[in-house]
Amino acid sequence: MFFTDEREQFFKPLTGKYREQVAECVRLLHERLYSSQADYGESLKRDQVLEVFSEALERAPLLEGDDEAGRFRNNREQAGWILNLLVEHGWLKRDKDEASFQSTYPFSRTGRLFTQTLAEVDGRSVRTRHRNTRNTLNALAAFADRGEVYDLLDAHEHSERIIADFTDIIAELEERKRELVKEVESRQLVQQASDQFFEFMEKRFQPDVAIRMSADSVEKHRDRIRVVIEQIKRKPKAWKARAEKELRRLAPDLIVSADASVLFQLLDSIDTRMRNASEIMLPALRRTLQGFTRRADIIIRQLSYLHSQKHGDIVGLCQQLSELDDHTYAQRLVQAGEAMASLHLGLIDPAQVRLREARAPRKVEHRMAELDEPDDATLRALATERLLESAFHINGGALRDYLREALGASRRIDNRDLPVNNARDLLALSHVIELGSADHAAAGFRLRIEPTDAVRDEHYFVRRDGFLLELEQDDPKASPE
Repeated sequence: MFFTDEREQFFKPLTGKYREQVAECVRLLHERLYSSQADYGESLKRDQVLEVFSEALERAPLLEGDDEAGRFRNNREQAGWILNLLVEHGWLKRDKDEASFQSTYPFSRTGRLFTQTLAEVDGRSVRTRHRNTRNTLNALAAFADRGEVYDLLDAHEHSERIIADFTDIIAELEERKRELVKEVESRQLVQQASDQFFEFMEKRFQPDVAIRMSADSVEKHRDRIRVVIEQIKRKPKAWKARAEKELRRLAPDLIVSADASVLFQLLDSIDTRMRNASEIMLPALRRTLQGFTRRADIIIRQLSYLHSQKHGDIVGLCQQLSELDDHTYAQRLVQAGEAMASLHLGLIDPAQVRLREARAPRKVEHRMAELDEPDDATLRALATERLLESAFHINGGALRDYLREALGASRRIDNRDLPVNNARDLLALSHVIELGSADHAAAGFRLRIEPTDAVRDEHYFVRRDGFLLELEQDDPKASPE
């Protein structure tokens, strides 16, 4: 049992008003003892621990108000209270030196493990999480060469961390996306939102995620790991029997039954984890990263647009007009009225007008199941769907080529006279009005459209709008050859 003896109220120091200060104290003490700054030849005495805690208390904030601000006279007194609290509840131990009669305060094993987690969440330590796939391959290869079962246990441990690291980075991306949206909603600062995004891409994406998705991709090493596993399974029976005996002696917890092989159980577990990481976790990471970058791009574009509009000082303009005399004021309004009186007509691009349907709640299956190969009916349905999508797709270049061929040597044609020789022509005829949009004009295809009477009772359409299509004379790119 975990909650026994001094661990009965193990998490009590991390509850209440001083929880952030206690967490900062144990993080800084862990850094002092186990990081590159540690002096491994010396155990920290009470005064040294109090100095570390006093430094941590200067950094950490006090939560839930300050109604008990007078409880401690200074940081050293509070550091002593935190030290006694951690010793009482099993985070630290009190070791007495019989020769010098002085006490040292190392971490307990449980306290060190939980404090290591707090330090990793804080993000101050450096972890090469993208190395676990390569470490799995190296450990398996070493086991195949030397037969040391410790290498196989290391490979099994590294393969377990692969899934955990994928889950960790996906959760971090989701949290970053929520923080980005929250920061934008609260402050609406373009520069700060952009800096946060690019800081993440430079300091977090490039060193870790980019390597995970390229140089250390599970897809890259999956086949090599499978080859090594097959080599181990084809080893001589005496070699495998010796490894099985050592595994049963060193890891009795892995024994499921007397007949089940621990060696094959570990190898199959590694292979399953690699398959899940390649087929499930890596695509999930790519989707999450794509959603994060898309959300950041949308937010930064919106804020940039809002930032560019702030120079339209309507209030200042009204203030200037109020200070003018009546004659000048009337002239300004007349000039503004003449400038606004002209009529500007523009056509809406139909491709940009879409009806957004409400999304149904997505059902999430909590069970992990191994998918079978799709049957013939499913493959046929997918192929049919792909053919239908390609059959009703037409791009802008094909649309312009269709109209050029219909115009021939002329520059003006009625849409009633557009030819329909095949399904592609019919599809282009139904989209020909799109050639009057601004996108095609920007591409050099300037088309003047004049509405005419509606076309009724055709072979293909019951009713459609009639137009006269004319290429502008000053468009050298669009002239037919």
